Amino acid sequence: MTTEFSFWIIFLLFIALMLALDLGVFHRKAHAISFKESLLWTMVWVGLAMTFNVIIYFWKGPEKAIEFLTGYLIEQSLSVDNLFVFLLIFGYFHVPAQYQHRILFWGIIGALVLRAVFIFAGVALMEKFHWMIYLMGGILILSGYKMFFQKDKKIDPEKNPVLRLFKRFFPVTHQEEGTHFFIRQNRKWYATQLFLVLIIVETTDVIFAVDSVPAILAITTDSFIVFTSNAFAILGLRSLYFALSGIISVFRYLHFGLASILIFIGLKMILADVYKLSVGNALIIVMVILLVSIVASLVKPKTNNR
Repeated sequence: MTTEFSFWIIFLLFIALMLALDLGVFHRKAHAISFKESLLWTMVWVGLAMTFNVIIYFWKGPEKAIEFLTGYLIEQSLSVDNLFVFLLIFGYFHVPAQYQHRILFWGIIGALVLRAVFIFAGVALMEKFHWMIYLMGGILILSGYKMFFQKDKKIDPEKNPVLRLFKRFFPVTHQEEGTHFFIRQNRKWYATQLFLVLIIVETTDVIFAVDSVPAILAITTDSFIVFTSNAFAILGLRSLYFALSGIISVFRYLHFGLASILIFIGLKMILADVYKLSVGNALIIVMVILLVSIVASLVKPKTNNR
């Protein structure tokens, strides 16, 4: 067994253990997540990510450690945009606060699997076809441009093709059934509203993966670094959601910063053959863009009449 393969096994076992503790111990009973609890878990996940970054440093060297940190920061930043959508989804379906953690828990498991598929496919394509770097760069620039000029986010679940297909072949109950995704009535299985919300969350993550995965592949094509940085950011997304859900609207200029990051990373990919920007410099630029957008939001907060 190679060292690389051993680390893959150890990391996957670590994820399985943390998820088991999360659902089976710390959140065994459904409850509304308080700000204090969510902040504590956010610090735990950030601390674990930074500890893992130190392990990368001593195992693979400083260059790989910077790649992990940059990938983690980019994914964590872009995942904030997911939080706006989660707020809209939960509000649209009137999901009680005590059930939101369960949806995000299973949503994140699905996201990890989908991201793994995206990552391995992306790495394979970029290694085999060099022109893929230009295609992915173009996708990022286009996504950044659309995000930059995007106004208020809106969702329309009835137009979701996956949800519409599911409802055609599987009956759905409109009664509230607690934390259950499926119930059995009159010898027949029904999907609950909670499962419909989970479908929306999963399909939303696929859309976001189209942006976030190419963005990290612009930093490195080391599949282990890409997946682990993605995984830590996604695993910490639930606690980040509950920590920021009440104040996220304050960061009015953050989406401009995220859009700028996508455009910057896209340009980095397209111009890679002309000018190769170091990962360290890319990390500094990403951090500066985020800092400027956050400070601008705090200096000029959103008012009720604007």
